[in-house]
Amino acid sequence: MKTLVVLDFDHTVVDDNSDTWVIRCTPEQRLPDWLRKTCQKGRWTEYMGRVMAYIGDQAIAEDAIRHVMETVPFTDGMLELLNFIDRNKDKMDCIIISDSNSVFIDWILRAGGVRGAVDQVFTNPAQFDERGYLTVQCCHSHDCAQCPLNLCKRKVLRDFLGSQSHNGVEYRTTFYIGDGGNDRCPAESLAEGDIVMPRKGYTLEKLLCRAGPASASLKPRVVVWSSGCDILSEIISSVN
Repeated sequence: MKTLVVLDFDHTVVDDNSDTWVIRCTPEQRLPDWLRKTCQKGRWTEYMGRVMAYIGDQAIAEDAIRHVMETVPFTDGMLELLNFIDRNKDKMDCIIISDSNSVFIDWILRAGGVRGAVDQVFTNPAQFDERGYLTVQCCHSHDCAQCPLNLCKRKVLRDFLGSQSHNGVEYRTTFYIGDGGNDRCPAESLAEGDIVMPRKGYTLEKLLCRAGPASASLKPRVVVWSSGCDILSEIISSVN
C-alpha cells in the first residue's frame, strides 16, 4: 500500500496566485476597472476566461505569457518536497487538485524541474486557440453547494480514489495539503489515519483549527505547515 500526497497549487505549491500573476504580462501590469468589476463570487474560471481574452486582445504572445508564468516563485521547501516524492515513486503517488488551469500548472512545474513528481493534475482545462488566445474551461460539473461552480475538490478526490481502487491501488495514508476555503470540502472527506495539512495563517487553518467544537468531527489528523520542509518531515515519518 502506497502513500498519496494531494496538493493544492496556488499559495501551496507556489507562493502566489498563478491566475493573478499572469497580469504581469500586460503592458501596464494591471487590468482595467471594467474587467475587474466583472468578477463574481463562485465564477472565477469564467472571469479568468475574460482576463485571458483581454490579454489576447493586447496581442501578447504565448511565449511572452509563458516567460512571465515561469517566474512564479515556489513556496519555500516545495521543490525539496516534490523532488523527494519524485525519488520515491515506488512508495507514493502525488496529484494536484487546483482551481488554476492546466497550461499554467504544467509550465510552472516544468520550469521547476518537478513535473515528473506529479502523477496527475486535476484542474480547469486550458489551451491556445487558433487566434493564439488561451481559453479556459470549467473542470467539471457537480452538485456540491459549498464549492465553486467549476470545481469540487472532494468529488475529484473521491473519483480518483475510486478509480485507483478499481485498478487495485489502495493507499495506507492520504495527505491533503492546501491553504484555501475550497480545500475544506475535500479535507472533511478524509478518513481516520489520513492527515490534512493547512498552511499556517491561511483560510484553511482558520476553518479547521479555530472552529472549536465544529472541528471535532474531522476524522483526519490536522498538522499545520509553514514550509514544504514541514510537510516533508511529516511524510517521511509516515512512510518510515
